[in-house]
Amino acid sequence: MAGLIIVYHSRTGGSRQMAEAAAEAARGEIDTRLIPASSAEPEDLRDAAGFLFCAPENLAALSGVMKDFFDRCYYPLLGEIEGRPYAQMVCAGSDGENAARQTARIAKGWRLREVQPPLIICTHAQTPEAILAEKTIPEAELSLCRDLGAAMGAGISMGVY
Repeated sequence: MAGLIIVYHSRTGGSRQMAEAAAEAARGEIDTRLIPASSAEPEDLRDAAGFLFCAPENLAALSGVMKDFFDRCYYPLLGEIEGRPYAQMVCAGSDGENAARQTARIAKGWRLREVQPPLIICTHAQTPEAILAEKTIPEAELSLCRDLGAAMGAGISMGVY
Protein backbone atom coordinates (compact mmCIF):
# COMPACT_ATOMS: atom_id res chain seq x y z
CA MET A 1 0.00 0.00 0.00
CA ALA A 2 1.24 3.47 -0.87
CA GLY A 3 1.79 6.07 1.81
CA LEU A 4 0.19 9.51 1.89
CA ILE A 5 -1.76 11.00 -1.02
CA ILE A 6 -2.21 14.77 -1.06
CA VAL A 7 -5.00 15.85 -3.41
CA TYR A 8 -5.20 19.58 -4.01
CA HIS A 9 -6.74 22.25 -6.18
CA SER A 10 -5.47 25.79 -6.56
CA ARG A 11 -6.51 28.59 -8.89
CA THR A 12 -4.40 31.42 -7.46
CA GLY A 13 -1.53 29.49 -5.88
CA GLY A 14 -2.42 29.55 -2.18
CA SER A 15 -3.63 25.97 -1.87
CA ARG A 16 -0.80 24.74 -4.10
CA GLN A 17 1.79 26.33 -1.79
CA MET A 18 0.09 24.76 1.23
CA ALA A 19 -0.05 21.31 -0.39
CA GLU A 20 3.57 21.51 -1.54
CA ALA A 21 4.74 22.48 1.96
CA ALA A 22 2.85 19.57 3.50
CA ALA A 23 4.20 17.15 0.87
CA GLU A 24 7.77 18.34 1.38
CA ALA A 25 7.55 17.59 5.11
CA ALA A 26 5.64 14.32 4.72
CA ARG A 27 8.25 12.95 2.29
CA GLY A 28 10.71 12.95 5.17
CA GLU A 29 8.47 10.41 6.91
CA ILE A 30 6.70 8.33 4.24
CA ASP A 31 6.21 7.86 0.50
CA THR A 32 4.05 10.84 -0.50
CA ARG A 33 2.30 11.71 -3.74
CA LEU A 34 1.03 15.19 -4.56
CA ILE A 35 -1.81 15.01 -7.11
CA PRO A 36 -3.86 17.83 -8.63
CA ALA A 37 -7.57 17.21 -8.06
CA SER A 38 -8.22 17.52 -11.79
CA SER A 39 -6.15 14.41 -12.50
CA ALA A 40 -6.68 12.34 -9.33
CA GLU A 41 -8.41 9.01 -9.91
CA PRO A 42 -9.99 6.42 -7.61
CA GLU A 43 -6.94 4.16 -8.07
CA ASP A 44 -4.72 6.84 -6.55
CA LEU A 45 -6.72 6.78 -3.33
CA ARG A 46 -7.44 3.05 -3.33
CA ASP A 47 -3.73 2.34 -2.95
CA ALA A 48 -3.00 4.95 -0.25
CA ALA A 49 -2.69 4.49 3.49
CA GLY A 50 -3.92 8.03 4.23
CA PHE A 51 -5.08 11.27 2.68
CA LEU A 52 -4.61 15.01 2.93
CA PHE A 53 -7.11 17.13 0.99
CA CYS A 54 -6.27 20.78 0.24
CA ALA A 55 -8.51 23.24 -1.58
CA PRO A 56 -9.60 26.85 -1.66
CA GLU A 57 -12.95 28.00 -0.51
CA ASN A 58 -14.75 29.74 -3.37
CA LEU A 59 -17.99 31.65 -2.80
CA ALA A 60 -18.30 30.15 0.70
CA ALA A 61 -18.05 26.59 -0.67
CA LEU A 62 -15.53 23.94 -1.64
CA SER A 63 -13.90 24.80 -4.97
CA GLY A 64 -15.61 23.29 -8.00
CA VAL A 65 -12.56 21.35 -9.19
CA MET A 66 -12.14 19.74 -5.76
CA LYS A 67 -15.86 18.94 -5.67
CA ASP A 68 -15.52 17.38 -9.14
CA PHE A 69 -12.70 15.17 -7.80
CA PHE A 70 -14.94 13.97 -4.98
CA ASP A 71 -17.85 13.46 -7.40
CA ARG A 72 -15.70 11.31 -9.71
CA CYS A 73 -14.12 9.25 -6.95
CA TYR A 74 -16.82 8.93 -4.30
CA TYR A 75 -18.87 5.96 -5.53
CA PRO A 76 -15.97 3.96 -7.03
CA LEU A 77 -14.28 4.05 -3.60
CA LEU A 78 -17.33 3.60 -1.38
CA GLY A 79 -16.66 0.72 1.00
CA GLU A 80 -13.01 0.38 -0.09
CA ILE A 81 -11.12 2.99 1.95
CA GLU A 82 -13.00 2.91 5.24
CA GLY A 83 -11.07 3.67 8.40
CA ARG A 84 -8.09 5.30 6.71
CA PRO A 85 -6.81 8.55 8.20
CA TYR A 86 -7.33 11.94 6.62
CA ALA A 87 -6.82 15.60 7.31
CA GLN A 88 -7.61 18.71 5.32
CA MET A 89 -6.35 22.20 4.62
CA VAL A 90 -8.40 25.10 3.27
CA CYS A 91 -7.13 28.33 1.77
CA ALA A 92 -9.82 30.94 2.39
CA GLY A 93 -10.31 34.64 1.84
CA SER A 94 -12.26 35.10 5.04
CA ASP A 95 -13.74 32.03 6.71
CA GLY A 96 -13.15 28.58 5.21
CA GLU A 97 -15.52 26.80 7.56
CA ASN A 98 -18.09 25.77 4.97
CA ALA A 99 -15.51 24.23 2.64
CA ALA A 100 -14.11 22.32 5.62
CA ARG A 101 -17.61 21.12 6.54
CA GLN A 102 -18.25 19.95 2.98
CA THR A 103 -15.02 17.96 2.86
CA ALA A 104 -15.70 16.48 6.31
CA ARG A 105 -19.16 15.31 5.20
CA ILE A 106 -17.70 13.58 2.15
CA ALA A 107 -14.98 11.96 4.28
CA LYS A 108 -17.63 10.82 6.75
CA GLY A 109 -19.50 9.13 3.91
CA TRP A 110 -16.32 7.30 2.98
CA ARG A 111 -15.96 6.42 6.69
CA LEU A 112 -12.50 8.01 6.82
CA ARG A 113 -10.99 8.83 10.19
CA GLU A 114 -10.23 12.51 10.81
CA VAL A 115 -6.90 12.75 12.62
CA GLN A 116 -6.81 16.52 13.09
CA PRO A 117 -9.25 19.42 12.80
CA PRO A 118 -9.09 21.30 9.48
CA LEU A 119 -6.20 23.69 9.00
CA ILE A 120 -7.68 26.88 7.55
CA ILE A 121 -5.30 29.53 6.26
CA CYS A 122 -6.97 32.90 5.72
CA THR A 123 -5.58 35.24 3.05
CA HIS A 124 -8.04 38.05 3.94
CA ALA A 125 -8.69 38.61 0.22
CA GLN A 126 -11.93 40.60 0.12
CA THR A 127 -11.91 42.65 -3.07
CA PRO A 128 -12.30 41.19 -6.56
CA GLU A 129 -8.70 42.17 -7.33
CA ALA A 130 -7.33 40.53 -4.17
CA ILE A 131 -9.46 37.42 -4.63
CA LEU A 132 -8.23 36.89 -8.20
CA ALA A 133 -4.59 37.78 -7.49
CA GLU A 134 -1.83 35.18 -7.14
CA LYS A 135 -1.41 34.36 -3.46
CA THR A 136 1.72 34.17 -1.38
CA ILE A 137 1.23 32.23 1.83
CA PRO A 138 3.44 33.61 4.63
CA GLU A 139 6.19 31.36 5.95
CA ALA A 140 4.63 31.11 9.41
CA GLU A 141 1.48 29.63 7.88
CA LEU A 142 3.42 27.35 5.51
CA SER A 143 5.16 26.06 8.62
CA LEU A 144 1.76 24.93 9.93
CA CYS A 145 1.21 23.06 6.66
CA ARG A 146 4.63 21.40 7.01
CA ASP A 147 3.79 20.40 10.57
CA LEU A 148 0.57 18.79 9.37
CA GLY A 149 2.33 16.97 6.53
CA ALA A 150 5.05 15.68 8.85
CA ALA A 151 2.51 14.57 11.44
CA MET A 152 0.41 12.76 8.84
CA GLY A 153 3.49 11.06 7.40
CA ALA A 154 4.86 10.04 10.78
CA GLY A 155 1.48 8.87 12.08
CA ILE A 156 0.89 6.68 9.05
CA SER A 157 4.47 5.41 9.02
CA MET A 158 4.39 4.42 12.69
CA GLY A 159 0.92 2.91 12.46
CA VAL A 160 -0.52 5.43 14.91
CA TYR A 161 -3.27 6.19 12.41
